[in-house]
Amino acid sequence: MISRRHGRILERLGAHHVVLPEYEMGERVAHLVTGRMLDFSEFDDDYALIKTVASQEAVGKPLGQSQLRARHGVTVVGVQRAGEAFPHATAGTVVQPGDILVVTGRAQAVERFAGLP
Repeated sequence: MISRRHGRILERLGAHHVVLPEYEMGERVAHLVTGRMLDFSEFDDDYALIKTVASQEAVGKPLGQSQLRARHGVTVVGVQRAGEAFPHATAGTVVQPGDILVVTGRAQAVERFAGLP
């Protein structure tokens, strides 16, 4: 597949799933080299799942009190600490400095969130 435009044409012609490896990998790499993102996966047209280092705003308080969803439109689904298993996040999960967060939401929202200091 050459471009996203070709993919749209194939979808209009009835293709159920169009794979654009060069385009998709280019987008992913672009996200990884800018900011604190450690991984990026986009679902649908505007929904993404990322791994990022915890921002200062999230550190030191339970996720339920940090109001990340209300302020940034993102949901933290997992928190990993160095040397520990990767548990699902809950409202009571307290984020520590250096934690890795798995965050989901609209692509623009998770990109902005990953750019926070």
